[in-house]
Amino acid sequence: MRFLPASRRVPRWMVISLVTVVMVAASLFGLRVVANARTFQAFGGLTDRVDTSARVVALTFDDGPDPAGTRQLLDALASADVPATFFLIGQDMAKHPDLARDIASAGHELGNHTYTHERMWFVSDGFVAEEVERTDALIRRAGYEGEITFRPPNGKKLLALPYYLDQHNRKTIMWDVEPDSAEADAGAQRIVDATVEHTRPGSIILLHGMYADRDQTRLAVTPIISRLKADGYRFVTVSELLAYQGR
Repeated sequence: MRFLPASRRVPRWMVISLVTVVMVAASLFGLRVVANARTFQAFGGLTDRVDTSARVVALTFDDGPDPAGTRQLLDALASADVPATFFLIGQDMAKHPDLARDIASAGHELGNHTYTHERMWFVSDGFVAEEVERTDALIRRAGYEGEITFRPPNGKKLLALPYYLDQHNRKTIMWDVEPDSAEADAGAQRIVDATVEHTRPGSIILLHGMYADRDQTRLAVTPIISRLKADGYRFVTVSELLAYQGR
C-alpha cells in the first residue's frame, strides 16, 4: 500500500472543516425544505387540500385588504353568489378597517395571515404570538365571529410558528392550486386555464387579487368561477371544506 508523502497529505483540520461545512449546508437545506413544505410542518397538522370525492372547492385570497382590489373582488363574488375565505394581513386591516368589515358583512370567512407578513422562519415564540393575536383582534373587530384559520405568509413556517398553532389548536391552511403566484404578471386567461387544469375535488385555490398590480387576477375571478361551476364544482369556505374530509 502506498501512502502520500506528508507534504502532500490534506491537513486533518481542513478535512474536518470541509465535512463541517457540508453538514451545515445540508442541515440548512433540510430546514429550508421543511419550512417551505406545503404538506408538512414540524408540529400539528396542516391542510393543503381535503380528501373527498365531492366536487367542492374553497376559493381563497391572500393579503390585504386594499382599496385597489377589495370591492372589485367582493362584487365578483356577490354576482356569482360564491363564498370565499380571505387571509388578511393585520397591518392592512389596521389601515383599512372599513374594507375588513365589508368582507365580513358580505358573509365571507376571514383568516389570519399575520400582522406584518414577515416570513415565519427563525422567529421567537413572543414574535409569533404577537403576530397572530394582534391580527385575531382586528378580525374580531371587523365583525367576523367564526373560527379563525391561519395561513403562513408565503407558506413559510419552521418551528416556533407550528408549535404555537398546535398549542392553541389552530388550523394551518395551505393550498394545492396557485395559478398566479409564480408569475405575478401572468395574463387573466392564463390564470383561468391554470386554475381549471389543476383543480380537483377538495382543492384549496389560492389567488392574490387585492393590490393594484393584481388586476389580471381580479379579471380572472369571474371566469374561474364560471368554468368550475360548469364542471360541476360548488364553492364553500375553508371551514366548510374541512368538514368534507374523507367524504
